[in-house]
Amino acid sequence: MVKDLRIDDFDYELPEERIARYPLADRDNCKLLVRQADGTLSQHVFTELPSLLSSDSILVYNNTRVINARLRFRKASGAIIEVFCLEPAEPRDYAVSFAQTSSCSWTCFVGNSKRWKEGKLSMQLMTGTKTLTFTAERLSKDGNSSVVAFSWDNPEVTFSEIISAVGEIPIPPYLNRHTEASDSTDYQTVYSHIDGSVAAPTAGLHFTGRVLEEISRKGIPRRELTLHVGAGTFQPVKSDEIGDHQMHSEFIAVPKNLIKELADTDRRVIAVGTTSVRTLESLYHAGKLIANGNWDGEVPQWAPYADTTEEYSADISVCDALNAISAYLDNRGEDTFIASTRIIIAPGYRYRIVKGMVTNFHQPRSTLLLLVSAFTGGDWRPIYDYALANSFRFLSYGDACLLL
Repeated sequence: MVKDLRIDDFDYELPEERIARYPLADRDNCKLLVRQADGTLSQHVFTELPSLLSSDSILVYNNTRVINARLRFRKASGAIIEVFCLEPAEPRDYAVSFAQTSSCSWTCFVGNSKRWKEGKLSMQLMTGTKTLTFTAERLSKDGNSSVVAFSWDNPEVTFSEIISAVGEIPIPPYLNRHTEASDSTDYQTVYSHIDGSVAAPTAGLHFTGRVLEEISRKGIPRRELTLHVGAGTFQPVKSDEIGDHQMHSEFIAVPKNLIKELADTDRRVIAVGTTSVRTLESLYHAGKLIANGNWDGEVPQWAPYADTTEEYSADISVCDALNAISAYLDNRGEDTFIASTRIIIAPGYRYRIVKGMVTNFHQPRSTLLLLVSAFTGGDWRPIYDYALANSFRFLSYGDACLLL
């Protein structure tokens, strides 16, 4: 059973010097490792990607944009309290929360939490020519996270403008450095435009305008979806067996037009990044739940595995699953499928939609490595051995690979 897989089998030694602390000056000049379906490995440069994709492909990428999620408040005592925004609590819709002009609340991590037992934190700030007092009050605490209410006294300023003015881009903890001004650009994809992530969909960081234009010139359609990446993406699997690991929930949004196109296309779907992979594969299982009358707005962690619960066991075609979502949206008069997913993709998983992926090299013992292993039929280790032996750079600002 999938739940019995041991995380020790997905471990490898990653030397510190192989972790890329910064991106290359020209992001599309990174190395690209290509793994063909037969397991053949070869080394390229990312600018070659358009020539490596078959003309019958369709490229799907995640348009989420990383927000300045890290806020620092200074108490009168001088203590610094760090409030790391994870996801909106009230209102729960990301766009609506960012547009608020007086108050909103978010689920947050709170750093130096012991120094903030009660009361409000506040700061004076200016955004453009507008001044205001910005306050934070902790409403509740649940484990490592808290619900924090934010309020401010200038109705001409949105929450989005506030965090843009005083927040920081939250770069990954494994970079072992502070956020720098360059990260504001480097840690965003060139096609990002939907605010909401606290981590970048890093496979997309390699793309430039010239690479995207060359893909289009080849006749390969480019399509967008949204998955807002949560802090849980950095959470290692700490349990011995993956069945004891709890996946984090992430927001997804997919246009109805794309869902209909995927239902009808014969093109090979190439996903950019594990976030796009999770979103696309979640569509199949969401459609299956809708068709079976079991949809509650979230794809459960173990939904893909028939041996976990009977209600997911009866397979339907990809076309039928996607058409079930389209019909669901038609009945509700909506143009975008909005849901959340906790799906875990591990060896034993059968891919339904994705036929290829562009991705980075992931941390040992991570759910992202499980996903890659599932795609390669458990044959992930030769890929990583090759990358380590050929001086590839790892993790968020590192090099890329194309898995087919």
